Amino acid sequence: MEDLLRPIYQERASNPNTLGILIIEKNKPISPITDNFDVILLVIMSEAEQSWLVKHYEFDGKAAAMHVVDEEQLKCWIDTSTYRRAVEWVINGQTVFDRNEYVSNLKQTLSNFPTDRRKLKLAIEFAKLTRSYQEARDLYESKQYLDAYSRMLRSLHYLGRLSIIEKGYHPEVIVWSQVKRIDIETYKLFEELINSDEEIDKRIELMLLATEFAVSTRAKESAKHLLEIMNTSDEPWSFGDLKVHPDISAYAMDLTSMVEYLVNKGIIDVVRVETKGEGIYHRKYKVSRQ
Repeated sequence: MEDLLRPIYQERASNPNTLGILIIEKNKPISPITDNFDVILLVIMSEAEQSWLVKHYEFDGKAAAMHVVDEEQLKCWIDTSTYRRAVEWVINGQTVFDRNEYVSNLKQTLSNFPTDRRKLKLAIEFAKLTRSYQEARDLYESKQYLDAYSRMLRSLHYLGRLSIIEKGYHPEVIVWSQVKRIDIETYKLFEELINSDEEIDKRIELMLLATEFAVSTRAKESAKHLLEIMNTSDEPWSFGDLKVHPDISAYAMDLTSMVEYLVNKGIIDVVRVETKGEGIYHRKYKVSRQ
């Protein structure tokens, strides 16, 4: 297959801005990793005209997709998990062109999973988890059990991804087989939710209790990215200042639920600042010293 695609990728390799090219082949009938294409070509560029260009091809009864991605766009996908397939393409793809060992070094970086990137990914998944868990609890208390079940399942998905990152791995597109290998306790929660003979309301009630324990024990470590940012200033932070901080942009949409959860757990303290209105205070935040 590589021979058939060589004319396409060699044209890209001749471009001085091309940093590397990888090939990822479909290895089973249904392949989420390749979007069910027979083969993916990932072309990594510096200073690309478009941050992400996709072209589809047919050859010899097969289908291929070529993704031409700007280096900065790829780094954003990797750091924020916004396009998880790309991470697997880099980790598992066959390198067919590598300028100055760019791809080799990138693979090594992903394998090592540097601490700063791990902290960011933990914060992203933790923020999603706190929002999803709180929504599941609210739906359960409103007796909307089917919706609560759906939201509980999503909460466990975030918890599973969180546990994978904790162990130093990048979450894959197919998460639960990975969780089963890495964190059997979280996997058992997932099994219990979907396979239990209990009534649906009872299953959700039990999962809420189990998930609350799992979330609370991970809270401080998972929120370290946010807490370290807050510790860069001696002054308490307004929520608005936190929300627009450039290093928090990847989880800004879920920041409210994350901060409220950390306040409830005593990890973040609320500081009240007087306003001109009597009895009305600005609410600011600082990391608890307890």
